[in-house]
Amino acid sequence: MNHQPIEGFSKLTKEGKIDWLVNEYLNGNQEYQDILKQYWNENTDLQKLHDEFSENTISNFYMPYGIAPNFLIDGKLVALPMAVEESSVVAAASKAAKFWIDKGGFKTTIINTEKLGHTHFIFNAESPKLQHFFNFKLKKKLMEATEDITANMRNRGGGILNISLVDKTADMANYYQLKASFDTVDSMGANFINSCLERFGKTLKEEVLNDENFTQEEKDSLQIVMNILSNFTPDCIVRAEVSCPIEDLKDDSGISNEEFARKFKQAVTIAEIEPFRATTHNKGVMNGVDAVVIATGNDFRATEACAHAYAARDGQYRSLTHCTTDNGVFRFWIDLPISVGVVGGLTNLHPLVKFSLALLGKPSAQELMSILAVSGLAQNFGALRSLVTTGIQKGHMKMHLLNILNQMGATEEEKQYFVTYFKDKTVTHHEVINEFNRLRGQ
Repeated sequence: MNHQPIEGFSKLTKEGKIDWLVNEYLNGNQEYQDILKQYWNENTDLQKLHDEFSENTISNFYMPYGIAPNFLIDGKLVALPMAVEESSVVAAASKAAKFWIDKGGFKTTIINTEKLGHTHFIFNAESPKLQHFFNFKLKKKLMEATEDITANMRNRGGGILNISLVDKTADMANYYQLKASFDTVDSMGANFINSCLERFGKTLKEEVLNDENFTQEEKDSLQIVMNILSNFTPDCIVRAEVSCPIEDLKDDSGISNEEFARKFKQAVTIAEIEPFRATTHNKGVMNGVDAVVIATGNDFRATEACAHAYAARDGQYRSLTHCTTDNGVFRFWIDLPISVGVVGGLTNLHPLVKFSLALLGKPSAQELMSILAVSGLAQNFGALRSLVTTGIQKGHMKMHLLNILNQMGATEEEKQYFVTYFKDKTVTHHEVINEFNRLRGQ
């Protein structure tokens, strides 16, 4: 079928958008309209709120919202809200939390909270001349020009920490940056940072044009390319760790404590040196991080981009977590660069986000950083624990069992039968189908 483009789609009502989509792309099938509408919230005010979170909304997309209890973090017992659809994530995190609760739990340290942004510009002028201009005139002007934007943030203890001029002409002709660091306190701060940077770009242009030390040719060469925050925040870092004597590493898989520690450390070392393994290893870390990021209304895409950039900061992609077994002590930790907020955005609007933050005790942004790092570390511990003992499929596929049975249209009685059937067996898709067909006499 040759579909036709549409003008003014955004101006249609929600029902109008659905009618057009179903008629244009889905052969007018009423079933698809019903699917979309059954996910609308019955509370019209709440549905309107959800509709206005984004553009061209036609329905809500649900994800499971689960709880991982028993997290002892810096001496406080916490239950983590996790919005995630992948089987075994919540279970693995919960199991890891329970494992460490009687061994001192998780300890965290905020290493730094600086966030970054840049004004990227092209300027055909000598670098020393530009640097002198920046040091003795521009930097002060940039701070003065943003005083109205930063006033409220400064009152809360944050603001612009520093501004520097970065010469990137070795990488690209006439390319420079104004690099600024920020403390945005309890907000993620994207809008604040971008507003400051746009004012930087405007001020830079004005000051260059009004400075008699630059020639007209130099002034004409100035191009403000863009003003934008960076989601790579290598100086906004939290560390989360667990540790205990190796003799206390009792595992129910049957291997000795010493063998468990040895194999676990080997698995982490492999992820530190082998990018193919590190990618899956860090994906597991982010299973735990993203689930809580989403539940607390933060930006999981920014979180992912930052973590993976940090993992490759020395030119090779490596594990985000690390392990030592020195002097009879097992230590496992993560240094996670992450920028999140607990005010602004969805945090004051989405009812489940407000619930999540209340459940966590209304944490500060730094406390939420700690919780997220712990969630990622716990998830990674659970995955590695399975990998070096029973194998990943035993637990993962047992959690995936209900998904398989739902796809096959199993009744509640049949589901209960299969849970019992696989209690002491490893779940495989093939074995589920075979037993399902046998049970139904096919």
